[in-house]
Amino acid sequence: MNNFDYYNPVKILFGEGKIDQLSNEIPKDAKILFTYGGGSIKKNGVYDKVKSGLKGFKFFEFGGIEPNPHFETLMKAVEIVKTEKIDFLLAVGGGSVLDGTKFIAAASLFDGDPWNILEKGAKVNNALPFGTILTLPATGSEMNSGGVITKASTKVKLPFGSPLLFPKFSILDPTTTYSLPANQIANGIVDAFIHTTEQYLTYPSNSPIQDRFAEGILKTLIEIGPQAIANTEDYQTRANFMWSCTMALNGLIGTGVPSDWATHMIGHELTAFFGLDHGVTLAIVLPALLREMKDDKREKLLQFGKNVWGIENGTEDNRIDEAIIRTVSFFNSLGVKTKLSAYGITLDQLTPVFERFQSRQWKLGERKNITPNRIEVILKNCF
Repeated sequence: MNNFDYYNPVKILFGEGKIDQLSNEIPKDAKILFTYGGGSIKKNGVYDKVKSGLKGFKFFEFGGIEPNPHFETLMKAVEIVKTEKIDFLLAVGGGSVLDGTKFIAAASLFDGDPWNILEKGAKVNNALPFGTILTLPATGSEMNSGGVITKASTKVKLPFGSPLLFPKFSILDPTTTYSLPANQIANGIVDAFIHTTEQYLTYPSNSPIQDRFAEGILKTLIEIGPQAIANTEDYQTRANFMWSCTMALNGLIGTGVPSDWATHMIGHELTAFFGLDHGVTLAIVLPALLREMKDDKREKLLQFGKNVWGIENGTEDNRIDEAIIRTVSFFNSLGVKTKLSAYGITLDQLTPVFERFQSRQWKLGERKNITPNRIEVILKNCF
């Protein structure tokens, strides 16, 4: 196991009815900006519960944060923060709203062009405090300090993070997921699954606790995934789905182990250029990446096959291939297609994606050996 520092100060309020405790978690004299997305919270009752919880507080609203939140949209919220002298943010929604609100928290107090936080990795020295109410489990943003933002004008999607961007609290009520469409549940399951594999499918580091936590998350998602889609108001299933998504990316399973994140970095470009859902891009890229990198990941892929999928017979190559096949089948069983061609994308359309990776010259993966040329091979195998 590698040396590590682990810090996670987020207070979690988990369970049905926990939104009723909202007013207890916000400073009484706070001036709040309440952020949300496309308005689904107004249809499922969450909006009214939040407004009730904010009774007695001075607050403003900012809706319309997009899936894959746009820098341009978020900067409008930053202007409201500055004009109205907002000193607390409340994000209500899924990962995009939470990520966007983290960026608002950082950009509002940033000295200089906030785009530099994303493009140049400029350090965040100050940030507004914020809390979250999660309504779409997927990204783990409710218990971590990072996010991903898209600049729509240039089709660039980049990550950011800072220890100052942990939520002060996050309220997780599984009943808020009851009204979600099946494709959003499926995307959330895939996202959590691949958050886990990014920290697990690397190379051995003598970290059995982290490995077994990761395998437990993966097996739970495999077990409950179809149930979460089929049974829209099964509280226990939705509760386990929600908590799996949180545990997949709150830093715990990543302590002391190597991590990959190439699937995410490649998938971000597919979202930026083609508007594909984040979970969809991950489901497309992961199988092709595992096939291309199977020699580097051989030991962990065999462990994945045995401990997660129960594959013990056959040659090593056959067991690895079977583990990848079963992973693809799992994604497909959720209704998530795993080929670019299934979304009408052709090989010719990938040229600007290849060019972008060549211009950046990033070296991705746990061994930093996923070069632009290998990324091109991986993407060509996504058809």
